[in-house]
Amino acid sequence: MTFRVTILGSGSALPTPRRNPSAHVLNVHEQFFLVDCGEGTQARLMSCGINPLKINAVFISHLHGDHVYGLFGLISTLGLTGRRTPLQIFAPRPFDEILAAHRRYFDTELPYEIQWNEVRTRRSELIYENKVLEVRSVPLRHRVPAAGFLFREKTPPLNVRKEAVARYGLGIAQCVAAKRGEDVALDSGETIPNGELTYLPYRGRSYAYLSDTLPSARAAGLVGGVDLLYHEATFAAGDKALARQTGHSTTVQAAQVAEKAGARRLLIGHFSSRYKDESLLVEEARGIFAAAEAAVEGARYEIPLKREP
Repeated sequence: MTFRVTILGSGSALPTPRRNPSAHVLNVHEQFFLVDCGEGTQARLMSCGINPLKINAVFISHLHGDHVYGLFGLISTLGLTGRRTPLQIFAPRPFDEILAAHRRYFDTELPYEIQWNEVRTRRSELIYENKVLEVRSVPLRHRVPAAGFLFREKTPPLNVRKEAVARYGLGIAQCVAAKRGEDVALDSGETIPNGELTYLPYRGRSYAYLSDTLPSARAAGLVGGVDLLYHEATFAAGDKALARQTGHSTTVQAAQVAEKAGARRLLIGHFSSRYKDESLLVEEARGIFAAAEAAVEGARYEIPLKREP
C-alpha cells in the first residue's frame, strides 16, 4: 500500500535552472494529492510520470504566486484533457475571488466542477477525509495567512489471528465481533480478550508540509510524531535576520522544529536562489537533526509500512 511523496518543486519565489517553485504530490493507496502548485507544476507532473487527471484534490498553503501560479494552467489543461470528475481545491481566502476572475476570462465552460473549500489559517481543523486518509490544517506564521497540512493514513481494521481461529474454533460471527475490537464469548462460557485474537496489521503513516513559515512551536506540536516532515528552509543560518524579515525559516530553525515535533525524517526545501549548492544547508540542519536531507526535485520519498510484530 503506497505512501509516497514526489517533489516537483523545491525552490522559492525565483525559479532557477535546477529548481522549480513549490509543489509536491502525495500518493496514498494510489490516490494522488497535489500540495501547492507553483509555476511549471503540470510539466513537472508529466516529467515525473504522474497523470494530472489522477489528482484527487489540491491543497494550497497560501496565496503567494510561487505556490499557486501553476494552478490556473493546470485547471485549463484538465478541461482540455477530458476531466469530468469534480476537483476539490483547499485554499485560504480570497482564493474564491481569484478563481472567479480566472474563470470569467479564461475557463468559462469547464467540463468538470471545481469545489473550493476554505482553509482557515488561525486554527487547526480536519479539512479532508476519505476511507484511508485524513488531512488537517496547521496554522503557519507568514506574511500572509498561511496553513500547512498534516496527511495521516487511517488506522486499518484489526486482523484476526489464524491460529486463534483454529485454537478456539471461532465462527464467522465471532470473527466479525473480534474485528470490531470486542472480546469474544465461546460456547463454553469462557471469554477471550480481544488482544489474544487480533492484531493491527500496520500503523498509519504520516507526512506534514510546513511552508512558508517562521519557526512555530505550535506547528511542531500539531505534527508531533510525524514520519516525514517537509519544512521550508529558505535561508542558511547566517541569514536569520533576513528570514525573520521575510517570514521564512533558516536551516537550523527547520531542524529545531523537526526535533520538537519528534519527526522521524526531515526534508528541507523552498531554497532561496542565492544558494547554488544545498550541501551547506543540509550540513547546518544535520547539526541539529541528524535525519535531515534536501528535497530533490523528481525524487520519490517512500514511507514504508510499519507492521505490527
